[in-house]
Amino acid sequence: MELKDVIGQNALKQQLVAMVQQNRLGHALLLIGKEGSGALPLAIAFAQWMVCQPGKQQNIRHALFGEPEPAAEKPGFISPEAMSGMPNFTRAAQFMHPDLHFSYPVIPRKSGDKPVSTDYFQDWKEFVRQYPYGNVYDWLQFIGAENKQGNITAEECNDIMRKLNLKSFESAYKILVLWMPEYLGKEGNKLLKLIEEPPANTLFILVAEQEEGVLPTLVSRCQVIRVPLIEKQDIETALMKRAQLPADTAAQIAGVCGGNYREALQMIQHASSDWQSLLREWLNASLKAGPAAQMKFIDEMAKTGREKQKQFLRYFIHLLEQSLHIRLLGTEAANCLPAESDFAQRLNKIASVTQQQAIVEELDNAIYYIERNANAKMLFMTLTIKLQYIIQNKVTLHV
Repeated sequence: MELKDVIGQNALKQQLVAMVQQNRLGHALLLIGKEGSGALPLAIAFAQWMVCQPGKQQNIRHALFGEPEPAAEKPGFISPEAMSGMPNFTRAAQFMHPDLHFSYPVIPRKSGDKPVSTDYFQDWKEFVRQYPYGNVYDWLQFIGAENKQGNITAEECNDIMRKLNLKSFESAYKILVLWMPEYLGKEGNKLLKLIEEPPANTLFILVAEQEEGVLPTLVSRCQVIRVPLIEKQDIETALMKRAQLPADTAAQIAGVCGGNYREALQMIQHASSDWQSLLREWLNASLKAGPAAQMKFIDEMAKTGREKQKQFLRYFIHLLEQSLHIRLLGTEAANCLPAESDFAQRLNKIASVTQQQAIVEELDNAIYYIERNANAKMLFMTLTIKLQYIIQNKVTLHV
């Protein structure tokens, strides 16, 4: 994987390359990016590029501060654009480079097992190839975890220390990409001394979704880099080029997914769904038709999967955001799709800004509960009642 293959994040790519060129790279990076932001593919692409830098002219700085080296390129420095076709990069891209290591949550195959990441390495390579923007839930399902909890175990920490204390084989650096350090738990304390006083030319790249889930003692030893959500235009372009979606469909999905490319890929499976008709049915049932129509809608939604339920609610949030843009900027300046613009204007007629904000809050909460396996019938029944109450009574809920 090359840096150019990572969707968007151009400023961050340039920042990482500049840090290497100017010798400002810390020995331990912590990339923090929400699901679907591309933090993992960015880390992998950067690590595969770094491990291919020839010679040992550069030493990774073990301090996070200090006067940077001049910005000129180091002798033998290979730019990201010049990597394609090089033998060492080919090995790195195929996960076969001896100085590039990976660590990630795993599960025991049977009772009493003490698994390490290398036990699942073939699965890991295939997972990254198929789902580079997947989350840890996708990974655990990929390896058949079912209801088992993934962990980065004490045995894995021992294996990391063993591998990184070996001399590098052919690269200037030994590199470890550790995905989801949130799953380290107290075992992460085993790595503190190694990260604080690493062997020469060793680079740690930790990739997390939630900073608060990482041991504070680990965070304090890392150079923190925050990976933003992907720009809407970058997702739209990726969907057209990589998923071969029509421009209108790509624009709609990019507008709804909120910078989360994983979510965008999930939505492709339901791209043919007529969200507006479904939303119109729900609003009519909630505000006009009465209990029988409400129960019919709730039963229908309960039969759909969690992903479709979340996408439907996210689409509603998206239309409410478009409504606000139209209210503030006007129809033409809001830059909405024609079909969405008409629906968004209708939403403005039935709900004020504060009411729309209250609805968005309830929809966000519902998505949160869906992700935690809430009963769909109860959830949509409650949501229907709250939606009716907010709009008809011209009040907002504070629960």
